Amino acid sequence: MPTVLILGAGSDMAIAIARQFAGEKYDIQLAARNAGSLNALQQDLQIRCHVKASVFSFDATDFNSHAAFYAGLPVKPDITVCVFGYLGDQEKAQSDWTEAARIINTNYTGAVSILNIVADDYAARGTGTIIGISSVAGERGRQSNYIYGSAKAGFTAYLSGLRNRLFHKGVHVLSVQPGFVYTRMTENLTLPPLLTAQPQQVATAVYKAAKAKKNTVYTKWFWRYIMLIIKSIPESIFKKLKL
Repeated sequence: MPTVLILGAGSDMAIAIARQFAGEKYDIQLAARNAGSLNALQQDLQIRCHVKASVFSFDATDFNSHAAFYAGLPVKPDITVCVFGYLGDQEKAQSDWTEAARIINTNYTGAVSILNIVADDYAARGTGTIIGISSVAGERGRQSNYIYGSAKAGFTAYLSGLRNRLFHKGVHVLSVQPGFVYTRMTENLTLPPLLTAQPQQVATAVYKAAKAKKNTVYTKWFWRYIMLIIKSIPESIFKKLKL
């Protein structure tokens, strides 16, 4: 069976993606900082979907461990999904570098660190799919979350460049741009129901986009057009808005 590696497998979105691929008969490699918390999911996938599921310890911000982590996987994955992220506290991060660095390192630096390693392996093999979960927050900076947004903007640009590089090696790179999603990370936010996706909706969109070898997918789909409007607002007007 083909194998999917899910980095940051403890999040609601990652769990939905794991179940989606397992339901399509992919073996699943679950990787997260708290590997013990994944045991119930591992058992559920094996029993419910009749696939092999394995658990690994992975810390996105422990950059020096990434090469050994990937080298130690008993089976190299056919698909790698980078789901981990940290919304953080924007107001705290404005004056607390520890918080700002955590946001940047989790959402950008850690992703680049591990995906560079995966990309080199896939390029050498001439096959593979990399899926990066970014965010529409990276498409224009807003005062309410610009440190998180800037990290996601960097990640989106990284995925674009990686796609350009790896296309010539036979490797597919998919950028996922979720809008609002109901997860534990956003449970303290008031989200507009019509604009907010469930994790399973994201998972289904990710699977279909990967199979179709799309470059970018927005979830929900209309966020592509919402962001097109937001990006078209002149800066002289946009800077005055309370967003």
